[in-house]
Amino acid sequence: MAARDQILLHLEERKGNWVSGESLTRKLAVSRSTIGRHITQFKKDGYPIESSPKTGYLLQKTTDLLTPREIRDGLKTKVLGKRDIAYFTETDSTNTRAKDMAVRGAPEGALVLSEKQTKGRGREERNWFSPSRDGIYLSLVLRPAIPLREAPRITLLTAVAVAEALLSLTRLKIAIKWPNDILVGGKKLAGILTEIGTQGDSIDYVVVGLGLNVNTPRFPDDIRDKATSMLTETGKRFSRVKVIREYLKWYEAYYEVFKNIGFEPIRKRWRKLTNMIGRGITVEIIDKRYSGEVQDIDKDGALIITDRTGKSHRIIFGDVTGI
Repeated sequence: MAARDQILLHLEERKGNWVSGESLTRKLAVSRSTIGRHITQFKKDGYPIESSPKTGYLLQKTTDLLTPREIRDGLKTKVLGKRDIAYFTETDSTNTRAKDMAVRGAPEGALVLSEKQTKGRGREERNWFSPSRDGIYLSLVLRPAIPLREAPRITLLTAVAVAEALLSLTRLKIAIKWPNDILVGGKKLAGILTEIGTQGDSIDYVVVGLGLNVNTPRFPDDIRDKATSMLTETGKRFSRVKVIREYLKWYEAYYEVFKNIGFEPIRKRWRKLTNMIGRGITVEIIDKRYSGEVQDIDKDGALIITDRTGKSHRIIFGDVTGI
């Protein structure tokens, strides 16, 4: 773990209490100048830290840091988030870090959280706007015992879990857009990135990344008309920690349904939470384009559309427009 992350974690453990610079240098084996440099940067980034030449540093109690201690305090799950949690004040991509952990044998339910991403990724390697401490940038490691062909079901399961968490915390009119977006009023509130590691024809791990705009006050010009946040839609700031706990609670509940009963209950709930059924859309797949009316999603999570000639198309992946 980088020195900056160790410093912040130690301050968070002693949140509301003064921590001397001497104790930090001794415990973390870093120089006073290194600590001072990171503290200065933390303050510039908006972390509520007080400094005193005589007493050291104090992290105020009113923080909303996504540290393991904060996440686990009150977390109502049995597996997800209960074991390995990797926390970063800044990283390139939580999915990249989670894949590294998965390859090294991280157990199911392991989490990666970051306050900021410098190379946040969406589908097709698109960038995900990831300002410091405004959103949730989280990746989850799963090891489902399912055939590779059923992997798309995980993305739809994730979308349902995200939607349920948001519905439980807000009165927003949530709509799921196939395959991986959560919309409010036609604007993207959250995006999902699912990546798979295989061993032969079997799934070794699934990394499910979530980018959720929580307290983001504004967006860059190029996505201002396409993106929104919980803050923008409600006028209220939300505890990101509470949102994550709620998400993990719903995720575990639906994941248990998926493992013990199957995908059908999740498929039915997805259909109720989407606004796509019966609507005309266009799907672009590499060098092909399909237009038609959405009929359903099938048992594997593929999108079924019917074109003007009445021909049915089964879409496994692609970019959807027209919603």
